[in-house]
Amino acid sequence: MSNSTTAAFAGLRDTIPLTVGTTPFAIIFGALVVSAGLPPEAALALSTIVFAGSAQFISISLIGGGAALPVIWLTTFVVNLRHALYSATVQPVTKSWPLPWRVLGAFWLTDECFAVFERRMQTAGAADSLPYYLGSAVSFYLNWVAWTAVGAYLGNLIPGVATLGLDFAMVATFAAIIAPQLKALTPVAVAATAGAVALLAQGLPYKLGLMLAALAGVVVGVLLDGWRRRLAAEEAA
Repeated sequence: MSNSTTAAFAGLRDTIPLTVGTTPFAIIFGALVVSAGLPPEAALALSTIVFAGSAQFISISLIGGGAALPVIWLTTFVVNLRHALYSATVQPVTKSWPLPWRVLGAFWLTDECFAVFERRMQTAGAADSLPYYLGSAVSFYLNWVAWTAVGAYLGNLIPGVATLGLDFAMVATFAAIIAPQLKALTPVAVAATAGAVALLAQGLPYKLGLMLAALAGVVVGVLLDGWRRRLAAEEAA
């Protein structure tokens, strides 16, 4: 087996726990689209073309509420701005990839795939980064689309599928993403700040509280990282 194939399988393997955790949400999303009066094909189109869980759920709630298209576009844009931070983080490794793969990689860059890929960057750098990422992202994408189809076409056979308590899986998934990072002062402070701001700002419209939480976490991270660098420079001097 070649190094590229091994790396791709490693990406798939490392993503499996997060894939399992988000599967219930794909089912719920498919069922919600149909319950909102849209055809199952609309659910498949959203998961295939948009491929952004939070933006998909928000867009469906706005569509169901009769929101205008500009409001839907602006809201989903703001919610997904965090992906700009993800892109900046992985850019040192992905900048050497061929342009078509960078474009597809940007499309597939979800919270889960970023978490898996970022850990891989820390341990292996740029070595076999593209096949590893493809193994992670493509498997996650196909799983999301497939289970969306299940929810869209079969969700109406399960009464109250959206209220069965399956949402605990998403909480567990994000806990699994964050927990391995909480090994030093900076990530702990960033997580605590972002969590506090998200809680305090949860009443803001269009999920702006999430964006404020992300920005607050970034500011704290940058400040603490700068402070740590200054201390290291002083000690070296």
